[in-house]
Parts: sequence; structure tokens; C-alpha cells
Amino acid sequence: MLFNSYTFILFFLPLVASVYFLLNKYFPAKWARLFLLLASLSFMSFWNVYFVLILIISALFNFGCGLSLSAAARRSAKSKKLIFIIAIAANILYLGFFKYCNFFLENINIFFAGRIEMIHILLPIGISFYTFMQIAWLTDIYRSGGFGYDFLSYCFYVTFFPYVISGPIAYHSEVIPQLQSEKARRFNLANLCRGMFIFSIGLCKKTVIADTLALIANGGFTAAGALTFTEAWLTSLSYTMQLYFDFSGYTDMAIGIALIFNIKIPANFNSPYKSLDIREFWRRWHITLSRFLRNYIYIPLGGNRSSELRTLTNLMLTFLIGGLWHGAAWTFVFWGFLHGAALCVHRLWMKTGIRLNKVIAWFLTFNFINIAWVFFRASSWNDALKILKGMAGLNGILVSPNLADIPFWQKMTAIGIRFGEWRINLPNTESFIYFLCIFLIPILLLTKNSNELLENFVPSWKNAFAIAFLMTCGLLLLNQATVFLYFNF
Repeated sequence: MLFNSYTFILFFLPLVASVYFLLNKYFPAKWARLFLLLASLSFMSFWNVYFVLILIISALFNFGCGLSLSAAARRSAKSKKLIFIIAIAANILYLGFFKYCNFFLENINIFFAGRIEMIHILLPIGISFYTFMQIAWLTDIYRSGGFGYDFLSYCFYVTFFPYVISGPIAYHSEVIPQLQSEKARRFNLANLCRGMFIFSIGLCKKTVIADTLALIANGGFTAAGALTFTEAWLTSLSYTMQLYFDFSGYTDMAIGIALIFNIKIPANFNSPYKSLDIREFWRRWHITLSRFLRNYIYIPLGGNRSSELRTLTNLMLTFLIGGLWHGAAWTFVFWGFLHGAALCVHRLWMKTGIRLNKVIAWFLTFNFINIAWVFFRASSWNDALKILKGMAGLNGILVSPNLADIPFWQKMTAIGIRFGEWRINLPNTESFIYFLCIFLIPILLLTKNSNELLENFVPSWKNAFAIAFLMTCGLLLLNQATVFLYFNF
């Protein structure tokens, strides 16, 4: 079941919220929590019951490991460390089997001329996210001692349907205390209004913008080898915008749904395309992943506490892991390498004391991010290079024949620019869709993001109209419920 589907919006969410608060009103809190846990598992089962089984096994194993760690902490540091190592290794192997097994087998066959057959494995949706959440849970117990969470609350934390499939990566300390508070039990009209407000923004981001941009992005990457200069740039920019509006749209919807249940989950985006350097970008993009990589990989590796070379190595290793976390392909690893290298360069550049003009800094940062997304999106290394070849103008630079009589463009023919149909390799659609990716840039730079709008939100007739308008737009364009891009990761 998708957030952007009639079934979820008109049936599942209202029904679950209504029953949850009714149970809280007339029965002990544990029954409402149990119902919400079962509803979350039912939500996952709409994809595949097999996914529910994988999730339950993971939750049971990690809760048991957490109890063992807490008990071992009272006995000896040695036994605590052993349990921790076994638990983390088991989680990595669990994730690795489902997500990377065939990737490793394929590379073994390539490098060693082997003939190992691939294993038919169905990747459980959400496994990357709930595995990281539970690794954080175990690490916090190892570092700080046990946490007094009951089994039902822990299972709720791991399976809560707003974020279980695609984040944000919430920490136990951010969710469980809220669930156990008295405020969570009472229906809150203000939270309902705030939740519906940001949910409607996310729905519009997905159905109105991201799914529209997908037409150009998907068509362009399919025809990667033939794209001319303009086509290649429109393709890459369309994907850059599609990914942001798709994933931030999902996050807005997840935040909104959780608010309806009086649970505040962390923001995942803060206007990332406004960033003036790559470090700022990672403080604004997929914020919960960035903090996980920092707190549970970069800092344990040594962070910046050692030599400069070690610090740069830690940065690179962290982002290589981050790239591989996104998918079992070398294109993801290379995307992680590009961002790791960029962060290393930025760190060295900062030591010079030189500061770039803000416009230049933004232009360089945004274009680096846009180019790096090509490797993130491309299905193969060759496809990525084909897109970059087109962006470099090596497949020709075509402009509309309508410009042929203008002296400026006539002079441009001297440097290889030709007149012709510049969108022949892109899908045939309305003209404004081709340039939507460009029109969105100033909008992102000059307007408030959804988090800022939510902070200033107060229930009023004006905002009620805004919610109704956004929901109507989102639902009218909901011709077909399309999967969110980060479901693949």
C-alpha cells in the first residue's frame, strides 16, 4: 500500500486513526499500541506477507540482543562487547544477504571467471531503514546501558508504518518516550490539522511535481546514448528535481501521518539545493541518514580526532558505505566516492581561508550534485557516461529552428551549435514539462520549505482552504499510484 493511493488516504489512515484513539479512550493504552502495531504489520503485508516475516524476525532478534546487552553490562565489559559484536555482525549479514548477495556473487564471477548461479531473492522493502534503526538501538545500549522499553513499545518503534518503509531513520529515544506519554493517547485536533497540512504538501510534491518530472527523467535515461546537449541537461535536472520532490514528499507525508498519532518524527530535508558547499548539502539532505553515518560510522572510525590523512580516510570510508547502503551496484559506490572526495576537497579548501562568492559557491555545489546524481540514477556505468557525454555537448548542441534568423544564434554556429529539433529523443509532451526542472530552481531558492511552513502553521480557515486545495490537486492527479523512488533502497 502506498501513501499516494486512494486506499490509504480514504480508507486505511482514517480507519486506523479512529480506532486507535477510540481504543485509547475506552481501554488501557497497551491495547491501542497493540492495534497500531498490528495495523503497521498489515500495512507492510499489503506489499508481501513475506516482508512482514522478515521484519518480525529482525525485531525479535534485536530486542533479544538488547536485553542480553543490558544484562551483560551488569556482569562484565568483555561479555557485553562480545554480544554487541555478534549482534551488529548478524544485522549486517542479515541486510547483506537480502540486498547484496547477488551483487557479490556477480562480482566473484566477473573477477574470478566463476559460474556461480544467482540466488532468487526478493528484497524486503524497508530493510535498509529498520536495520539501521536497530543498529543504532544496539549501539546506544552498548554505549550507555540498557533502556527500559517493554516489548510492545519496542516493536511499535521498529514497525511504525509512517517510516518503516523509507524513513526517516528515527531513533528509539525520539519515538518510544512519545508513544508512552499521556499526550499520545488523546486525540489532538491541532496535530491532526498540522499533520494533514504537511501530508497534503507531500502528496502534491509527489503527484503534481515528481511524477510529472519522471516523464522527462525516465525517457531521457532510456535514450541515454542519443541525447544532445539540451536533452541531456534537461534529463539530469529533471531527475535531480524528481528525486528531491519524490523523497521529500514521502518524508512530509510520513511526518504528517505520525503527527496525526501525536508522534513527532525528525525532519529529513532542509532546502538542500540552497547549499553553498557539499558539507552544508549533507546537513540538509537526508538528514537522518547523515547523522547516522556521522554518529555510528564516521565517529567510531575516529572522526577528525586523529591526523588529517586519517580524517580524510574516515570521510571517504563513511561515504563509500553510504553509497553502498543505497544499492547493490558500483554506480552507487562511485556516487558515494564522488561525495566523499568532494567532502575531502572541501575540508582541505577550508584550510586555505579562501571564501567563494555565494553565487559561484552555489553554482558549483548544485552542478556537482546534479552531475553526481547521474551515477545514482543510471542503471549502468555506460549509461551514466552516455548522459555525461550528452551534457558535455559531444552528441551535438541543437537549438530550435525558430531561432535561425536571430544574428546571435547565427554566430553560434561557428562553435558547433546547429539548428534542429532539440527534443526528438525525449518523450513527446507539453512544452512546459520540459522546462519544469529549470522553473523549480528559483522556487526552491526563494521560498520556505515544508518544515518552515509547518513551524508557522496555526489552524485557521485560510489554512483549511490551503489543505483542501492541496489535497484536491494531489488526488486529482493521482491517476496511478507510483512507487516512491527511495523504496528501491
